[in-house]
Amino acid sequence: MPFATRMLAAAVLMSLPAAASAHRQWLLPNATVFSGTDSWVTVDAASSNDLFFADHQPIRLDWVKAWAPDGSEARIENGATGRYRSTFDVKLDKPGTWKIGTMTTMVVGSFKLNGEERRVGRSGGGPGMPSTVSVADIPAEATEVKLTELVGRNEIFVTAGAPSTGVFKPSGKGLELEPVTHPDELVTGEPASFRFLVDGKPAPSLKVTVVPGGKRYRNDDGARDFTTDADGVVRVDWPAAGMYWINASLTDGKVSDVRAGQRRMNYMTTVEVLLP
Repeated sequence: MPFATRMLAAAVLMSLPAAASAHRQWLLPNATVFSGTDSWVTVDAASSNDLFFADHQPIRLDWVKAWAPDGSEARIENGATGRYRSTFDVKLDKPGTWKIGTMTTMVVGSFKLNGEERRVGRSGGGPGMPSTVSVADIPAEATEVKLTELVGRNEIFVTAGAPSTGVFKPSGKGLELEPVTHPDELVTGEPASFRFLVDGKPAPSLKVTVVPGGKRYRNDDGARDFTTDADGVVRVDWPAAGMYWINASLTDGKVSDVRAGQRRMNYMTTVEVLLP
């Protein structure tokens, strides 16, 4: 299995809820609000046990994209990948809100052929066998085919000058965030509202987990769970200033590949909360 594909599968699996993995995937900008159109944002990208402390593995930069406020794709510059994290820059040369992140869609699972288990979309094949096969290569005579479609988004938003809303236009695919409160206008003492969508429609009764950074300096991770209302809106208060990681996940049967038994969706973002 090619290294990049193996790492992609690992990253998508790690982006699933905390119950599935102790590692959390994150993007961390050096700031979220900038003045003028001659600024740069520097972003760290990794997965780790403690949020925003790189100690496990980097996010590969070939997965990351950036979009300017007008929807055009922007350049990822000065990229570097180390043992535990990647880092890169984006020049904010247009006014408004930018989006930076990853979007992954893949099918993983297993099947049996002549009594031997084979893996689909992740490592773990038997001795002398390919570590994985693609969904298209599953033979017709395969038995016990068990497939899951994984759809994951990990994105951040940074603003140059006045905030804008163009990059929040939903794609209508998977689990997405549609802000009611702009994510670059968060301050302590003022609750914020975010709408979550599934395939472009409000996602009611969705659990949303909010975790502050700095777990290394606390006895617990400080995670709090919130639930969306009938309109898919969740209301979050901020006990302190700092960087927060927001995560929501959902499983349903609306798969794009008929052979998959379920679709597991995940959404992650990092927001900055400032003092008034």
